[in-house]
Amino acid sequence: MSRLLSSVGIVLGGLITGYLFRLMIDHNLIRPGRPVGEIRKILQKIALLGLNPVAFIGAIWVVEWRHLEVAAMPLIGMVNLLTGGILAYFMARLLKMTRYQTGAYIVCGSFANIGSVGGLVCYYFFGEPGFALVSFYKLLEEFLYYAVGFPVAKSFSTSAAGGERFIKRLKTILTDLFVLVLLSSIFLGFALNLSGLPRPAFYQQINFIVIPLSSFLLLVSIGMALKFRRMGPYLKPGFLVAAIKFIVVPLLAFGFGTLAGLGRVYNGLPLKVVAVLSAMPVGFTAMVPPTIYDLDVDLANTCWLVTTALSTFIVVPLQYFLLV
Repeated sequence: MSRLLSSVGIVLGGLITGYLFRLMIDHNLIRPGRPVGEIRKILQKIALLGLNPVAFIGAIWVVEWRHLEVAAMPLIGMVNLLTGGILAYFMARLLKMTRYQTGAYIVCGSFANIGSVGGLVCYYFFGEPGFALVSFYKLLEEFLYYAVGFPVAKSFSTSAAGGERFIKRLKTILTDLFVLVLLSSIFLGFALNLSGLPRPAFYQQINFIVIPLSSFLLLVSIGMALKFRRMGPYLKPGFLVAAIKFIVVPLLAFGFGTLAGLGRVYNGLPLKVVAVLSAMPVGFTAMVPPTIYDLDVDLANTCWLVTTALSTFIVVPLQYFLLV
């Protein structure tokens, strides 16, 4: 039970801390030397470029990789993201949404909070082996977001004409610092794992601090951007996208994972990780396309808030009692 309370507590604590911090800035109670947007980027860089690589390297270093079935996890992760977006598109058609609402709704159905929430939950539920598997599940995440999600969202914008060539988008992804650091940390972790060198005993304590701290900083940065704007008209779409992300996609993912044999290796741990990560709330990255392509930001914001609340208070506790 302490693992469940710790994961939920860090999620709530990070979001509330970030939101209150921004409120104090807005009301001139504190005056930081940098703009809020810049502070958020600094926190994200500390977590994604500084802390996460340390955690991934250490976790991958000690995992025993004996089964090729794990190679299916990135593909399942990719299918989950695509499925969520496709189902959101058809739901938008049923709800008779406008183009600028449909574009925002598609990315909400697709983009998921795999890193700051999913990684934290897997670590507290399954320890370092579970956290190491997160890096494989999300291996194609950035590619899907920038090569597919952003261009699709842009195609629904009336103010953004034209588009980048696929090769240019691919080059942007492969040269992105965050993607390079993730891939490098996975490669180095594997190299140390295969080298036979024993991991220092103190590394476990380092990850005990680094993994929760990284998630907390990311959630603080998200909390600093929270805006409780017009939610009333969008509550129904919010709950419908929650049904897609918490019911339909996880059921499909569990079926694919079972067929791929993930339940037969490592005492079923890969299948449990897939079950957790396939039921994550809308990722805060889903706020970006609506903002830059003039789509419905209020709809995206409501979907994020609804799914995050349901995840924190219902979905994650249910996952704990079913999987741990």
